[in-house]
Amino acid sequence: MRGVVGLATWVGVCLAIGGLGALASANAPEFYARLVKPVWAPPSWLFGPVWTALYLLMGVAAWLVWRERGWRGAPIALSLFVAQLVLNGLWTWIFFAWREGAWALAEIVVLATLIVATVVAFWRVNRTAAGLLLPYLGWVLFATALTAALWRGNRQVL
Repeated sequence: MRGVVGLATWVGVCLAIGGLGALASANAPEFYARLVKPVWAPPSWLFGPVWTALYLLMGVAAWLVWRERGWRGAPIALSLFVAQLVLNGLWTWIFFAWREGAWALAEIVVLATLIVATVVAFWRVNRTAAGLLLPYLGWVLFATALTAALWRGNRQVL
């Protein structure tokens, strides 16, 4: 039973962070539609499904590390995970609610760095967990490039 509760907790925490971000992005589709975007920018409808899948993978990854070693056995790995998760939720507020493009770009660079550190730390505990974070890392690296392009093309509103 502990495993099921742990899995539900880790996935729930990740989805809750996504939910907090959704609060900040309530007007995101309209705002995003008005931005000057690069030709490779995805449509706004894609973000919700992608993030939902990524939060599920992230929750499972954290659970695998927690299940194998617990907080005492993997304090650095799990602390890095929590730190990057906080920054993940904060980015949406910085970009969509507060419309601070430069800060959003700086923050997402730190976020990507923390994700890399988390992947390395997870690798040392559970390689499957580290692998589950790779799509997330790829998406955040893509989002970093998109954030930079959006900031450059929309400095009057970002």
